[in-house]
Amino acid sequence: MEKLVVLFALYTLVAGQGGKSSPPAYTTALETALRTEIFTGYSHLQRPMKQVQVDIELTLLTVNDLNIKDQSLSVSAQLSMKWQDFRLMWDSSTTLSQDYTNIKFLFSNENYMWRPCIFIENSVQDLSVISNPNTPMRLNQQGFVQWSPAGIYMVNCESDITYYPLDYQTCDLKLTTSSYTTYEIRLQMVKNVVNLDFYTKNGEWELLSATGMQSDDKARGGESFSSLTFRFHLRRRPLFHVLNTMFPVALMALLIPLTFKLHVDSGEKIGYSLTVLLAYAVYLSVISENIPSTSVSVCYMSIYLAAVLGVGTISVLFVIIVINVFHTPVEKPIPKWTRRFISLLMKIFCWKGTSCHLKSNKTETVEKTPVTEFTKTPVMTSIDEVEAEDVEEETEMTWKLVAAVLDYLFFLIFMFVVLLSTVIFVSVIVLKYVTY
Repeated sequence: MEKLVVLFALYTLVAGQGGKSSPPAYTTALETALRTEIFTGYSHLQRPMKQVQVDIELTLLTVNDLNIKDQSLSVSAQLSMKWQDFRLMWDSSTTLSQDYTNIKFLFSNENYMWRPCIFIENSVQDLSVISNPNTPMRLNQQGFVQWSPAGIYMVNCESDITYYPLDYQTCDLKLTTSSYTTYEIRLQMVKNVVNLDFYTKNGEWELLSATGMQSDDKARGGESFSSLTFRFHLRRRPLFHVLNTMFPVALMALLIPLTFKLHVDSGEKIGYSLTVLLAYAVYLSVISENIPSTSVSVCYMSIYLAAVLGVGTISVLFVIIVINVFHTPVEKPIPKWTRRFISLLMKIFCWKGTSCHLKSNKTETVEKTPVTEFTKTPVMTSIDEVEAEDVEEETEMTWKLVAAVLDYLFFLIFMFVVLLSTVIFVSVIVLKYVTY
């Protein structure tokens, strides 16, 4: 009796599982059958549902170039899109002619499957819809489609040249839908950070950050369209431009005051000053070729070069004055105010053969000297002594001496101006670069 019960239980178990068969193993014939079944009656022009949600992620490969003259950014990137198409499902919940669950993925392209129409809004090279028939679409059992076309995208980038050549730039890559409005396609950001796992560094620009954000819907023709923005923060690498731009400019600026250390008798004074002036004019034109012709932002480098160019121009005028003074005929008398001014400068500069201290007792009068009614001898006050000294010095003063003193005065003035402007320019540029 017990044997009959056991046999009956085994029969019931086998009978209950008899209607279920294991799914067939993967073969190319099975995949062909699946393709034929799910793509029969399928239209790649029809979107999968009323509103399709497209998840987007950007993988940045490299920054090719950031041209601030043309205000354009070129990047190599891979744009990954993911959406669900319920018409292409073959998991266990679908009712197909046979079980295809051993087929995990199918691959097709945009010629046979629907894809969202997306284009780069701020592109300066190609405004057509992103398309690449050679990049296959990956389709899984649940109907999720993964498509990752790669390309070189050139977009407009409004450059800020204020701190050129140690500048930093912020550029955007804007994606938006074409034809499909917000009610038909909704773009979503997978994550707010751009994927940098495959990023290759650029030799000129340092990538500080790359983020993504959901943008406001764009309105065109009375309809709103979904939009996303990827933002790149870039900073120029300093070494090349410090050695080839800032350092030569600062050195040439120091050559301007050295004009006044060159003796008039050498005959090269005016030629030297004009050569420095022309060198700065050439350098200003070279830098102007590398920055955009815009008045929205002013380049501190251009301001500095223009200021030093102005200082160089003024120095040429003063050089001409010094040369004229030097070659003034000896017979022409030196005006009294010129003698007093030059004498004062000689005392301030501790000119050779001149006392370095200014007389501070010129205001003394004879009232400080005790005088009695019996005093008959005239008393020489300090004022008289100073005037006597001035008269003695005036007899030795010549036009060449006046020119030499003016040379030294202009040297100090122009050296101070050049050093002050250079320190201010370098401090502003470097401080902004370090603190950004």
